[in-house]
Amino acid sequence: MDLIRLGPLDLAIAAFLVCALAGLSAALRLGIERSLLVAAVRSAIQLGLLGLVLKTLFAQVHLAWIGLLTLVMLLVAGYEVMARQKRRFRGIWGMGIGTLSMFLSSFSVTLLALHVIIRVEPWYQPQYLIPLLGMLLGNTMSGISISLNNLTQTAWQQRGAIEAQLTLGYDWERAIGGIRRDSLRAGLIPIIQAMATAGVVSLPGMMTGQILAGSPPFEAAKYQLMILLLIAVGTGFGAVAAVWIGSRRLFDDRQRLRLERIKS
Repeated sequence: MDLIRLGPLDLAIAAFLVCALAGLSAALRLGIERSLLVAAVRSAIQLGLLGLVLKTLFAQVHLAWIGLLTLVMLLVAGYEVMARQKRRFRGIWGMGIGTLSMFLSSFSVTLLALHVIIRVEPWYQPQYLIPLLGMLLGNTMSGISISLNNLTQTAWQQRGAIEAQLTLGYDWERAIGGIRRDSLRAGLIPIIQAMATAGVVSLPGMMTGQILAGSPPFEAAKYQLMILLLIAVGTGFGAVAAVWIGSRRLFDDRQRLRLERIKS
């Protein structure tokens, strides 16, 4: 079956529905109509530009341009992790922890998948690299932001209990160990739920896209399973790295709690 192409009118109908939702938000005084419309406009501009960029990259594969695009994706994801924190770390740590964690997890898992599982040549073929990295960064970003937000929020709320344990002679890792475990659980719950309900409650995005593009359903299911497993691994490793770095940042070299390092 040939791919059914969408025209401007088709997209306009979807956009009208978003505007209707914004109007409902205003009527109910939810206060999210502006954020909703800005997000919709941003997604339209960003996806349109990405489509043009990928069209150029697909026509002329060049490692330098692909590397630049992946760097931009990583930095934007790092900024979004920082922006979602209610009590984020001050200075370069605010963006650095999320960015470094995603680099260590998402990039390593993507390279492993391209070299070992998919075995595409060259490994930086944008048709495979960009979508795979984008899915890993997007989902890892969500897990890391939830974990970090839970870590800093809970540490702020339970500072008295943490300092009491330090006074009793516990080291910083034991004093904040329970908070770290709860933060990691919170960050991993979304991907665990996504895997548990895939194919029963929800039809994941990549599988849906491949089916709409005409791929055999079973082949689409295999690709989607691979993506879900890789996302789980990337999210897990990224959240562990972010929570460990973040929790260490909450204490100084003398193992004293330093909540002034996060914004109140």
